[in-house]
Amino acid sequence: MSDAAHPKSRLSALQAAWVIARRDFVAVLFSRAFFFFLLGPLFPVIVGGLAGGIGGQVQREAMSSEVGLAMSAEDNAAVLAARAHLRPQLGNSLPDLAEIESARGDPEFDARAFLQEKRGNYAAIVTGSLDEPELFGTAGQVARWQGPVALLAANAAAAEPASFPMVTPQLVATTAVTERSDRIRTAQAAQMMLFLLTMLLAGMVLSNLVEEKANKIIEILAAAIPMDAVFLGKLFAMLAVSLVGIGVWGAVGFGLWSVGGEAITAATGFNPANLPAPAVGWPMFVVLGVLYFAMAYLLLGALFLTIGAMAATVREVQTLSMPVTMMQLMVFFLAAYVITQPGSALELLAIVFPLSSPFAMLARAALQETLWVHAAALAWQGLMVALIVKGGSTLFRRRVMKSGAAGRDKPARRRFAFGKRAADAAK
Repeated sequence: MSDAAHPKSRLSALQAAWVIARRDFVAVLFSRAFFFFLLGPLFPVIVGGLAGGIGGQVQREAMSSEVGLAMSAEDNAAVLAARAHLRPQLGNSLPDLAEIESARGDPEFDARAFLQEKRGNYAAIVTGSLDEPELFGTAGQVARWQGPVALLAANAAAAEPASFPMVTPQLVATTAVTERSDRIRTAQAAQMMLFLLTMLLAGMVLSNLVEEKANKIIEILAAAIPMDAVFLGKLFAMLAVSLVGIGVWGAVGFGLWSVGGEAITAATGFNPANLPAPAVGWPMFVVLGVLYFAMAYLLLGALFLTIGAMAATVREVQTLSMPVTMMQLMVFFLAAYVITQPGSALELLAIVFPLSSPFAMLARAALQETLWVHAAALAWQGLMVALIVKGGSTLFRRRVMKSGAAGRDKPARRRFAFGKRAADAAK
């Protein structure tokens, strides 16, 4: 037997994993499909932005808060004057008021019939007098505007307009409640970004082995190197491809923001520059974000690689995609729910459970300054990645490849017993 064919001359597990990772990374990165993969997320973002902008405009126009005035001309003028007087203090808490043209000089005006006939675009109608106003509208609109209408009528009926004392503002930099509530916004935004990227990218691993199983390449790989190395190499190759994709998307997003940041903020109402600084600071938070994305991807990817390896066809992979997506959503909901419950048993569960641990720990980085817990969490997540890869490769070898312990050196006692049974059979 030549040295090349001897088992001891094979590559180590890490060397074999590196070979697989480099092969898959280059094959994916320089394929035509990778270009469309990079373009893929841009279409939902563009369509979502347009739909959100149009939908928001339609909603703002459809959900009118205009309250009609159908009292006497003097009472209407007094209520409008009271609203103008109170508006600087109460702002949008007061309704937009408008006199109803058809009610002018009509003592028999029927507000109930007017609303039931769906004439105009009024949320409610005020009739009666300043001393005894009547508010017509649905239950929700009446509950919403009953208090503000009473306040306006009371001020309008006063002989002199009410005067408000000048409130002298005394500002402080921050408070514990304000700081925590602000940091919660950063934690939620980080969790959402981590979830979207993981859900978008980790699903590609599901179908990673289907093609190679179909064209028998996996059998050649299994005969040459350990399946652990095959799984590990493919997992890190797809992680590297995902990081390249995120880098490209980040560069494109930064370019678009540099050109039209104000327009994007006006259309979406969201400005990342206004997010409060996390507890660990932005540089460390970005580093932890990259590390937790890698761990979230490796954990989900290892699980998806195992699930996809059990599938025989692409159709089975597509069937598995729905429960996989639901599982991701449940993990995200668990991590998002415990943001406001620091130190609780449920938060500890989210931290210990491998699939939700990266999301929960990234939120903790935004809320708490302690760093050593992140080192422990990353070590725990890395251990779970290794265990899932080991379990997945073993399951694939035994259930799909049907190899079991084939190819391993048998102990001397087992070889002796086998030889003795063969000799007895020959006699």
